[in-house]
Amino acid sequence: MSVRILICDDHEVIRTGLASLLAGTEIEIIGDAANGKDALRLAQKDKPDVILLDIRMADGDGLATLEKIRAKVPESKVVMLSTYDNPTYVARSVALGAADYILKGAPREALIGTIMAAAAGESPSRFGELKKVASTMKVRQVLEDEDIPLTQRETQVLRHVALGLSNREIGRSLEISVETVKEHVQNILRKIAVSDRTQAAVWAVRKGLV
Repeated sequence: MSVRILICDDHEVIRTGLASLLAGTEIEIIGDAANGKDALRLAQKDKPDVILLDIRMADGDGLATLEKIRAKVPESKVVMLSTYDNPTYVARSVALGAADYILKGAPREALIGTIMAAAAGESPSRFGELKKVASTMKVRQVLEDEDIPLTQRETQVLRHVALGLSNREIGRSLEISVETVKEHVQNILRKIAVSDRTQAAVWAVRKGLV
């Protein structure tokens, strides 16, 4: 049984290259789009199994398109495609519901494996970038370091802050309200004696939390 995919990238050479890489596999390209607006329209019309979505496009942020697709076509899995091995992009992709995140320079085997895993509803494939960051975001271990005066939940929120997520994205990722996130962030800043999120992120990195 073939996996039906939609490719969205604003560079024709990337779309053509992906079509060439996937030729002769169980993956069938049912359409392609050069911008987020067309990607959303085609996703709603054709209901692909998987959407390969560029994270940065000329008409705006691919992550905004990811959010719209997840809202309008929740049955389609979205794999973010990027030139950038950027933990913040990966973390935001996790929070907004991407099935995986793969680099454009990944080998053919990795691309195919990631698409097939996403279509099957499996956890992020070993080839994608999402697995490592997703586990960092979800971990809730008890901290034995006396220099870290935070609860498990506050530590989780701080990891998200350090990865560059907004309060809304943190709330979505942890399934808590934005107001609760704000309260946690204020408690974190007070407990670790810093004045803003950037300083909190630096503190988290120094403590080895991310």
